[in-house]
Amino acid sequence: PTAALAPWGMAGQYDDPRMRALSHAILAPNPHNRQPWMADLATPGQVALFVDTSRMLPHTDPFNRQITIGLGCFLELMVMAAAQDGFGVTLDLFPQGSDAAALDARPVAIATFIQNAGQPDPLFPHHANRRTEKEPYDLNRTVPQTVLDQITGAGAHGVAIGATNDPNRVAAYRALSTRALEIEVRTPRTYKESVDLFRVGKAEINANPDGIDFSGPFFESLRVLGQFNRDLVMDTSSSAFAQGLDAVLENCRTAMGHYWLVTPGNSRGDQIAAGRDWMRTHLAATAAGVAVQPLSQALQEYPEMTALYDQIHSDLAPGGGTVQMFARLGYCDPVPPSPRWPIDAKVMNA
Repeated sequence: PTAALAPWGMAGQYDDPRMRALSHAILAPNPHNRQPWMADLATPGQVALFVDTSRMLPHTDPFNRQITIGLGCFLELMVMAAAQDGFGVTLDLFPQGSDAAALDARPVAIATFIQNAGQPDPLFPHHANRRTEKEPYDLNRTVPQTVLDQITGAGAHGVAIGATNDPNRVAAYRALSTRALEIEVRTPRTYKESVDLFRVGKAEINANPDGIDFSGPFFESLRVLGQFNRDLVMDTSSSAFAQGLDAVLENCRTAMGHYWLVTPGNSRGDQIAAGRDWMRTHLAATAAGVAVQPLSQALQEYPEMTALYDQIHSDLAPGGGTVQMFARLGYCDPVPPSPRWPIDAKVMNA
């Protein structure tokens, strides 16, 4: 899907330093690749960040916590990109307030660019190679402790970061994440939320470069033969459903390490901080050559997930706090970048 991948090659190719920073920021990771950000450039020297409320995930993310984390990733990458040009960026988060129950039309942040006030971040150059690797990992390659130390040491925003490669803990977290993913897939409304965002084949992906993409010769062939589409995978008695479920569960079962982010509370500010440090830890993993995939299912706040939500919090945040992110680590072959909307679709008053 050439058009949907073009924004990766356009990053940094703009005269306005804000546009240069934003052209990198739109490549940030975000839940279900919804790309929920909108940037207003009406005020010189500033970026006002808003959320596109049409891009929420009401069933798996009922309080927009994960969407807010994605906005934090966007802000961190924007700040890092601006620093490459020598700009410091101050962030006024939720200047008109926020609602813990849902994001709304009020600004998420007002970012002010300050010339000659930024220092390049050594993690930033790795973002062009950052991927979310949703593939089975090599069961013969252990994630070294030195890599875990690089990841847990990459935070800068007050978030507690933990990690493990202990075989017993990894086995337990494999089992927990497998159960959580199966609950999400076998709960009709949460599964349908994902299936509705499937983009199958390059034509669909280029037309809507968000959501969950399935591209390449294999999926193009299945699409043409009528063996893979949204209706088929919604049929839980079909072979397409069974094969797809086994494939995604296999990913969980091949984790070779895990890491997680915990904040003291669960305010919108905590969620933004978690997103900023998720961006940093993911880049640290990329720098170390290790693959990352978030496994957010057990952290989701809907009734069917309550028991696993409580279990993972009891284990990873026994003293209190909120587990904001949980991910698997390992090694696999390189994967292509995710599709992105062009920057013109995400910027107002440029």
